[in-house]
Amino acid sequence: MKILVLNCGSSSIKADVLQFSKKNTPPTRPLTLLLESLNTATPQLWIGEKKQTLPKLPDYHAALDVVLDAVMKRSKTQDLIAIGHRVAHGDDHKQPTLIDNAVERDIEQISYLAPQHNPIQLVGIRKAKKAFPKLPHIAVFDTAFHHTLPRRAYSYPLPQHLVEKYHIRRYGFHGTSHQYVARKAADYLKTDLQRLRLISCHLGSGCSLTAIEWGRSVETSMGMSPLEGVPMMSRSGDIDAGILLDLMENEELSAAQMRHLLHKESGLKGMTGKDDLREIEALAAQGDDAAQQALKVFAHRILKYIGAYAVVMGGVDAIIFTGGIGENSRLVRQHIGSHLAFLGMHLDDFANQQAAVSLQNPVVDICESRSPNKLLVIKTDEQLEIARQCLPIALEKHKVNQDLKIPIAVSARHVHLSQKSIDKLFGKNYQLRPFKELSQKGNFAAQETLTLIGTKGKIENVRILMPPRNEDQVEISRTDEFILGVDAPVRASGDLANTPSLILFAPQTGRRLKLKQGVICAWRHIHISPEEAARFGVEDKDIVEVQVKNKERSLTFGNVLIRVSQGAKLEMHIDTDEANAAEINTGEVGELVGARPTQAQASLKSKHIK
Repeated sequence: MKILVLNCGSSSIKADVLQFSKKNTPPTRPLTLLLESLNTATPQLWIGEKKQTLPKLPDYHAALDVVLDAVMKRSKTQDLIAIGHRVAHGDDHKQPTLIDNAVERDIEQISYLAPQHNPIQLVGIRKAKKAFPKLPHIAVFDTAFHHTLPRRAYSYPLPQHLVEKYHIRRYGFHGTSHQYVARKAADYLKTDLQRLRLISCHLGSGCSLTAIEWGRSVETSMGMSPLEGVPMMSRSGDIDAGILLDLMENEELSAAQMRHLLHKESGLKGMTGKDDLREIEALAAQGDDAAQQALKVFAHRILKYIGAYAVVMGGVDAIIFTGGIGENSRLVRQHIGSHLAFLGMHLDDFANQQAAVSLQNPVVDICESRSPNKLLVIKTDEQLEIARQCLPIALEKHKVNQDLKIPIAVSARHVHLSQKSIDKLFGKNYQLRPFKELSQKGNFAAQETLTLIGTKGKIENVRILMPPRNEDQVEISRTDEFILGVDAPVRASGDLANTPSLILFAPQTGRRLKLKQGVICAWRHIHISPEEAARFGVEDKDIVEVQVKNKERSLTFGNVLIRVSQGAKLEMHIDTDEANAAEINTGEVGELVGARPTQAQASLKSKHIK
């Protein structure tokens, strides 16, 4: 089975054919093709390791004709099962999507937010659909990975009527790259991705940093468009909006002229006049002040983001350098890595100088052996990530059955206690008395209740759920956070590292217990048995969406965690805030509408392949 991946960039076009086999092995690449330097007099066409210099191409349509013609001549296109397309901005699209006329309109309508990418990617889609009209064409959106951002991270402090009217929020970009290298880092560190805190630095012509906590994007530097964040090759990155207003007034610039200035004439190019980092580094080595200053500003801004993201996540286990600059610029890595000892990352200068990554050797550690945390250089492979995400859609048998319904239960605030804490609050060997049986077998709510005491306020009559756990855990809603005065992260049950504390008070005995940690907002999740999971086409730790229909306030819950366990009763758990948003009561049903490939799915186990 082969998938063609078409990645249309502003100055290059990549086209890879990836072949998947029945064995649990990485796919092969029967064809790799790169057409680069499109905007010059001598475009270069690489087919594998062979390079051909072409005459100047009149436009992007002609460039795509060259690429698609080469694909059709050099690959057995009859073996293709799908065409995957990278699309920079996907707005509300949260997962790989079959491209129809409506999806094309969506891509076109938001092109102004990614003017260097979406328009040409749409040209690529339409050209490819004409060349391969019988195959499914699937869009994989750079923005999709970042739809797990919490509201506090994606919200902009603007008048809300404008936010709602124009869909203003932080979307983030380079999602396929960040997702791929995060998984490679987890494989290299031999640790479950959902137990890691990573900062991925995708540094190339466009640059973005992403904080990846427990496998989810929780902060990212690019915003509603790819213009925000650190300085880039020709894009400004963060800049005082007052400067832009003054320039527009003083220079009499139109919005289109300002957009061109910020996207095409700013960043490192604006500071040095050069749009190739290799040239800038060479000038810096010759003593050019502008080039030296540009490199210092570039590294400084990246360090600011790294420091901020380490604080947001409460620490960081590894920092990843990827993208054309991240993988190849030893100088940039040195400028950044030499300042990170305070995070437990001691740069090994020799390892940094020798680091060379490839698809065959994708990960290199550039830290000294004494470093408790890691600096990793990782070769990104967006083509492979796109193909992996397209494969489940291309294979009919792995599509989610959309006719299967999921009962919904509304979970109010509650407490899970260890037997040790039960003894401290109620007396040694005390047995809590059942008040009500719960849906999951062997679980019940106790008659005894507790009072939660935070730094700001308290909440009384909070139920204790049994049986006892190994660790104490308090699950509250966002509204409860403000009452108590705590900042509880959204976590899966049992994931309690770096979570806040509070005091538990037992009115029955008058005893108090101060928790060192354990307060969370529960990640909305679905309990499901292995048998039901097989019917739904999902696996443990998958992330899905659940749509609630036929209501006045219908909505789709995104970022829903699948929790597979033997004997589990099929049920989706949401908290009271989430239920209120859609006027949902316990007993209503939702419908599974999509699964995002996770580490388990992306490994493409043979049982998923015909």
